[in-house]
Amino acid sequence: MIQERIEDLLLGGPRRYTRAEIAELAGVAVDRATELWHSLGFATVDDDARVFTDSDLTALRIADELVRSGITDPGQATSTARMLGQHMSRLAESQASMLREILQANPGLVTDEDALVEFVARVVPDLERLQTFAWRRHLAAHAGRGLVMPDEGAATRHEVVGFADMVGFTSFTRRSSEAELVAVLDRFDALTAVVVAENHGRIVKMIGDEVLFVADEAEQGAELALDLLERAGQDAELPPLRAGLAYGRVLSRFGDIYGSVVNLAARLTSVARPGSVLIDRDLAEELAGNPRFQVRGRRPVAVRGYARLRPSLLRRAPR
Repeated sequence: MIQERIEDLLLGGPRRYTRAEIAELAGVAVDRATELWHSLGFATVDDDARVFTDSDLTALRIADELVRSGITDPGQATSTARMLGQHMSRLAESQASMLREILQANPGLVTDEDALVEFVARVVPDLERLQTFAWRRHLAAHAGRGLVMPDEGAATRHEVVGFADMVGFTSFTRRSSEAELVAVLDRFDALTAVVVAENHGRIVKMIGDEVLFVADEAEQGAELALDLLERAGQDAELPPLRAGLAYGRVLSRFGDIYGSVVNLAARLTSVARPGSVLIDRDLAEELAGNPRFQVRGRRPVAVRGYARLRPSLLRRAPR
């Protein structure tokens, strides 16, 4: 009962329509509506199951109108739905966990089912407004950059790609409690977010004990990596970090990045020593002559996919 009340609140109303009914009302083929539903990450439903709401109907109509007006095509609409579903699922899971922890720590906030529904009704609109704010700010940054770079497409451009990971994290997980593990990951995430933002980079994603980031300029990427390792080294609660950077053309697709530059940065990270930053030849050339940095070549190494990888060690120039 309580779950149904919360679902009705979050979904904007009761579940009223079957799959065929909502497709007919939206003027969309059933197969097309089902494809979008699956792309958003939701499970298949029986033909006679009434699981769709008025909000679902509105969303389906909007998606269909975007295709009909020529703003997008069916394939791109499906890909966009898939991206939204994947990102929003992770965000929703983390927010539900956060709310559960708040309630567990403050049992007086909710004394019965009515109070729980009231709590959700009060909190969710604020979360929604914050999400919209963050989305618009990021959209402004990315849209502005894409529109002022006519020489490069929105999907591909030259960037510095970097990985940084915590050294010895696997062994740390074996000897640590869950609370200790969460504390270290939170500190790593928080430090990474601050350093990347301060150096005008962008976090692509966090991968367990590792962060993948990009920067538009060679100097920005170099400064970001060195700053991140230095500040982690000053934090007694964090393991040492190591990083790898590569420069070149990168394919961006639905918030993720692809290409040989990404693979190269990952390989450089895997052979870097604790507290060090290794860079590829192209980035070394971009930084040549920059008085802020010192770049020293290292012996070729063999890693997966590269028989003779020629890294360079990046350091700050002596003052």
